[in-house]
Amino acid sequence: MISISSSELNYLVFRYLHESGFTHSAFAFGYEAGIDKTIIDVNMVPPGALVTFIQKGIQYLELEANLSGVRILFCIQSDADMDEDFSFIQPLDLITKDPYELHSIVKAKKENQRQNKHESNKITNDLIQDNAREHVQELEKEKKERENEQGVEKMKLDKEREQEKCEQKELQHQDQNHAENHEDKTTVENLESKARGGPEPMEISQSSISLHNEIPSSDVKILEGHTSEVWTHLFLLVHGIHLVLFSHPGEYNDFIRKTHSFSGATYAGSGDSTARIWKIPDGPCNSCMHDEPVNVVVLRHFKGRTNEKSKDVTTLDWNADGTLLATGSYDGQARIWTKDGELKSTLNKHKGPIFSLKWNKKGDYLLSGSVDKTAIVWDIKTGEWKQQFEFHSAPTLDVDWRNSVSFATCSTDNMIYVCKVGENRPIKTFAGHQGEVNAIKWDPSGTLLASCSDDHTAKIWSLKQDKLIHDLKEHVKEIYTIRWSPAGSGSSSPNQQLTLASASFDSTVKLWDVELGKVLYSLNGHRDPVYSIAFSPNGEYLASGSMDKCMHIWSVKEGKIVKTYAGNGGIFEISWNKDGDKVAACFSNNIVTVLDFRM
Repeated sequence: MISISSSELNYLVFRYLHESGFTHSAFAFGYEAGIDKTIIDVNMVPPGALVTFIQKGIQYLELEANLSGVRILFCIQSDADMDEDFSFIQPLDLITKDPYELHSIVKAKKENQRQNKHESNKITNDLIQDNAREHVQELEKEKKERENEQGVEKMKLDKEREQEKCEQKELQHQDQNHAENHEDKTTVENLESKARGGPEPMEISQSSISLHNEIPSSDVKILEGHTSEVWTHLFLLVHGIHLVLFSHPGEYNDFIRKTHSFSGATYAGSGDSTARIWKIPDGPCNSCMHDEPVNVVVLRHFKGRTNEKSKDVTTLDWNADGTLLATGSYDGQARIWTKDGELKSTLNKHKGPIFSLKWNKKGDYLLSGSVDKTAIVWDIKTGEWKQQFEFHSAPTLDVDWRNSVSFATCSTDNMIYVCKVGENRPIKTFAGHQGEVNAIKWDPSGTLLASCSDDHTAKIWSLKQDKLIHDLKEHVKEIYTIRWSPAGSGSSSPNQQLTLASASFDSTVKLWDVELGKVLYSLNGHRDPVYSIAFSPNGEYLASGSMDKCMHIWSVKEGKIVKTYAGNGGIFEISWNKDGDKVAACFSNNIVTVLDFRM
């Protein structure tokens, strides 16, 4: 007899949760069920396998009930009759009831159906007879009325014919005079208009909407090498431009990105359990420098086997001076690499996948958040954990430093905690979201904290009060990520207005006035969920990437698209270089593109 093991069933449930969009539930279930240890060839499992399996099971139960005596109880009916009988039965009945109970259900429902049909037929027959009598009476009445009307109409027609002949002769005479006068008037008006230098009659354009300025292929550099989806990347400009990339499989979707404030590197991660550092030449993408092969350093997170799913990279971050790169993976380990690709240390304390990883500004501490519900601060000098914070009751989704010693964490438990190194309890607790909190970000000054959630809202908090400052409710679906503009106190543009951008599964990006808590612009250029947004270094432009395969660059001042690029896969991450003249985007078809931006 064919059987299914518990591990195989767990994998089907895991795939169902992920394919249905329950990403965090899939993460939690996959971790507890040990999906990363399965030996199943995932490429052999088709989409919707669990639903198909259940449907096949229900069909088998129907067949089993049929062969167990239900056909005999139904008096040896035909196959068509049997199909009709089973239409009375719900799938749950097939699972919970024996054949005799199924027979009783069908018999009772068929009897009710026959009674209803008999009553319906009786009512229908009575109505048909009444309608027939009324119809005969109406026909006789209509016949008499038509005979009377025909006589009257004949007299009217004769009289109208005589009048039409007279009117037609008069109209012909008037039209001839009117046409001559109109032609003379038109000629005079045109001559007067030309004499005054006035415009000639205008033609109305049928295509008044101008096309967006697409980025040409000559301004695009394509980076290939990953063998699975590329989920995140980061520019770091130190000496020239470096681009670091990592990817991981679709089952483990964590799209964490940070743009650094110096000369240039971008990284990316992928389901092939690697991160890659690309050295990109200076200058435009169409220059001769870009004709040479791109130098790449591969950071391998596995030894020996290349299909170790537990090693897939989920998040990464550069330190402030661009000398060290931290990566987090599904095995719960954080790794520190040099910019040349040398593994400096491995940080092992978490008991679940790492979802978020951030350096503090001084570069002496690294902060990590994990599905094991905790956040850990690591001492980089010693390579050991300094403090573990165990406040959340569910997986930690995001972390963000406020300064070099305090930070915030958020979780699927709907809570936000502000913590400080050395303190054993949160220094601030923010409660108010009604769904999983997907991301948190401090503003440049470190005084305001923004959060976004599956409850369709973004919120702004302050350490000076327990309740939120603004509740931003214009989105109609889950908000995936948020970004502050590089403006206001604590930024390089202190005199510019501070704004917040939010990206949602409702396909829109919204720009918010932070002081008033109102929408400045709703950017409606995408057709599918928006996963990533990034402000240019000068704050004048906002780049957005969506599952509709398009990247748009918007003018923050006007709320309009100024550049656009269409790739061949959904976009999971976008970031700018320091100078704001290049944008990188990672796609679901395993490639990363670097695009020149010029206005």
